[in-house]
Amino acid sequence: MEQAVLNLARWNPLKELERWDPVRELEGMEGRFTRWFGRLPVHRERNHETLAMAEWMPLVDISEDDREYLITAELPEVKKEEIRVHVENGELTIQGERKLEREEKGKKYHRIERGYGSFTRSFALPDDADPTKVSAEFRDGTLKVHLPKSATTKSKAIDVKVT
Repeated sequence: MEQAVLNLARWNPLKELERWDPVRELEGMEGRFTRWFGRLPVHRERNHETLAMAEWMPLVDISEDDREYLITAELPEVKKEEIRVHVENGELTIQGERKLEREEKGKKYHRIERGYGSFTRSFALPDDADPTKVSAEFRDGTLKVHLPKSATTKSKAIDVKVT
């Protein structure tokens, strides 16, 4: 059966007979699906890829200690002026944009895999967070958002006497 699949050819009256490539068919379907969902596909033609840009979303770590929650976002090549952090309706949102530098004359790109463009990341605030005291710092391509815990909601261990 496998040998039969390799010998199948698609008839195209406008071109000469070409060999059917099931991988190329799957990549074509992938391209249609990614266009429907808003991502740019990577196209492959005869053992080489055509130029396409990847969608970009910054990576985020969220940690916690007894005083605060810390959201650390990797934002390489993003300018401080391009970042917005805001809290609204129990949600913390980080927005920004990483811009693609314009192509220079005489420079030819063969591949662009790093993603560019606008991004938005949103996170629900924990019940014990104090949204009025959020602070953020940006240094060396890393954004750190400090979300202090509310002093009134900190829980204490209470021993209860069972009678």
